[in-house]
Amino acid sequence: MMGRYVEQLPDCPCGNLVGLVGVDQYILKTGTVTTCEEALPFNTMKFSVSAVVRVAVEPKSAQDLPKLVEGLKRLSKSDPLVKTFTAKTGEHIIAGAGELHLEICLKDLREQYMRGAGLTVSEPVVSYCEGISGRTGGMKEDGSGNYPEMIVAKSPNKHNRLYMWAEPMSHELCIAIDDEDITPTQDFKTRARTLANDYGWQVGDARKIWSFGCPPDAIPNTIVDAAKGVQFLNEIKDHVVGAFMQASGGGILCDENWRGIRLNIDDVTLHADAIHRGAGQIMPCAKKVFYAAQIASDPILFEPMYLVDITVPQSALSGVYQTLNSRRGEVDSMQERIGTPLVQIRAYLPVAESFGFTQLLRQKTAGQAFPQMKFDHWEKANGNPLKEGSPAYETIMKCRERKGLKIQCPEFMDYYDRV
Repeated sequence: MMGRYVEQLPDCPCGNLVGLVGVDQYILKTGTVTTCEEALPFNTMKFSVSAVVRVAVEPKSAQDLPKLVEGLKRLSKSDPLVKTFTAKTGEHIIAGAGELHLEICLKDLREQYMRGAGLTVSEPVVSYCEGISGRTGGMKEDGSGNYPEMIVAKSPNKHNRLYMWAEPMSHELCIAIDDEDITPTQDFKTRARTLANDYGWQVGDARKIWSFGCPPDAIPNTIVDAAKGVQFLNEIKDHVVGAFMQASGGGILCDENWRGIRLNIDDVTLHADAIHRGAGQIMPCAKKVFYAAQIASDPILFEPMYLVDITVPQSALSGVYQTLNSRRGEVDSMQERIGTPLVQIRAYLPVAESFGFTQLLRQKTAGQAFPQMKFDHWEKANGNPLKEGSPAYETIMKCRERKGLKIQCPEFMDYYDRV
């Protein structure tokens, strides 16, 4: 890949590295190429980190765009963790595990894959997740809106109705789905038994999970058929699941992935004629009911958190605490290394606050502290995202502005149909 020129070989003896051309159409990151039918494939690598920091790149001159696209493809092949894709806004996004990882990726892109073409790189952007903290309906914690407990939406032709409500999934279940202990491809009876025994689901509901969320990042969401004896329900299943995939891949607050949302279909009213309940009628209706349910169920925003491991001499401890306090960090534990003057501090730091954290820490401790960061978990962001002035609201407005969405909060009545 990095060589100056390419030579074609008819065959190659053992002990050499060979580049294969043409397999990239079928293998993106890892795969096993073999002629032996009994051979077992290599396992795909699993990472303890996930790509939560993103930057948008664009070429300085428009004629270098093909070079950039080709360079991004090569970068994606060369690094198993980095993700490259084109966003809905048309930006070319590179997602990595952290600031340093992105710096290295961009250096490779500039020097090896683009060969001197100029690049413009945006400010780093952090991925968030949208969730809910309560069941649909009722008065909210801050005394706002008395929402109905059942959300209804009509199709554009007014002949079909969907009745639905939402509730949050437990934190433990989201982690189990992330770790692939519970997967969409499992046997549904085995999965239902696990959900009933370990996570308090009813077996009947657990067996009727229609779909998990949009892969790869919004999988910990489910849509459950909780309806009793409804005609034609299976005929609209594909359309509802299609709308659910779109909604879970971009929520109503700021078009970020959903996390930990369980939607329950309670009832449907469908037109007897199949032509009046096609995808064009059911999908817009389903998306409306999903978004209304999200707004009516105490929406919250999740932000990604790093686990920071800092090794520092005791004399420089105060500098570490000052830096963590200024960046919204929380100290988890502190251990002294016996026989040495060093202390090991474990702390949680929001990814959004991690840019420039290392430099600031070095300044405050005169270069004596050594931090290591890795993605650890999703944490609820402070404040109500729909209440003006709260930190979560500010974050959402910045996201909406960046994505070209309306700079105002979504209203429940825009998505809810009065019957």
